[in-house]
Amino acid sequence: MQIDLNSDMGESFGAWKMGEDEAMLDIITSANVACGFHGGDPNVMFHTAQMAKANGVAIGAHPGFNDLAGFGRRVIRGDSMAEIERMVAYQIGAMQAMAALAGHKVTHVKAHGSLGNLCNDEDDFAMAIGRAIKAVDPALVYMAMPELPTQRAAEKLGLPFVCEVYADRTYEDTGNLTPRKTPGAVIHDAELAAARVLAMVQEQAIPTTSGRKIKAKIETVCVHGDNPAAVALARRIRQSLEAKGIAVKPFR
Repeated sequence: MQIDLNSDMGESFGAWKMGEDEAMLDIITSANVACGFHGGDPNVMFHTAQMAKANGVAIGAHPGFNDLAGFGRRVIRGDSMAEIERMVAYQIGAMQAMAALAGHKVTHVKAHGSLGNLCNDEDDFAMAIGRAIKAVDPALVYMAMPELPTQRAAEKLGLPFVCEVYADRTYEDTGNLTPRKTPGAVIHDAELAAARVLAMVQEQAIPTTSGRKIKAKIETVCVHGDNPAAVALARRIRQSLEAKGIAVKPFR
């Protein structure tokens, strides 16, 4: 058995710093790099790709809404699905360019924040992102949440996809994440996160806040890079998985 361990990063920009990217890149196997809309800038994107390559870490584009002030976590309505496609394609292309400058290659795409939530709630958003990915490079992997619109869009469009769960978030019975504003929705305890991840990977099932378990194919686990406990969580999760003989490797 093997699993990929991923994190969202490269979210600093200008003089503003977010996350402990260097430390995380010693632990994870795939990095989802902000593309300049919700976080990141050309210098940060380049250096993140460069550091990832040096650490043998795969990289993906992490597009979001054009919302630096809100860190991409505000819901923005009003754009057509064609405009969403162009917004996502633009960001993927920017990440590919910075990766090429760093001698690395983008292998996957994962939507960020509110854009990611919308595409796991609504099929039209999931399809718009999928069409953008396919137009830029149909070999790119669509990082999807199991049995939700992102997985359905990837299947419908014939895109390769990988199913993701979150180490530091709780789940509703719908299979989607508990809203961040809900008490306990974000997990900061490393031992709790490691135990949950180990159980999810071994059982191939997602526990919900009501006590249910949703059977799911689980191929990659995310630790949010902006979680203050991210490094401790990621390190303990990797230790826990490897102690049980589960190899931690990039999915591609």
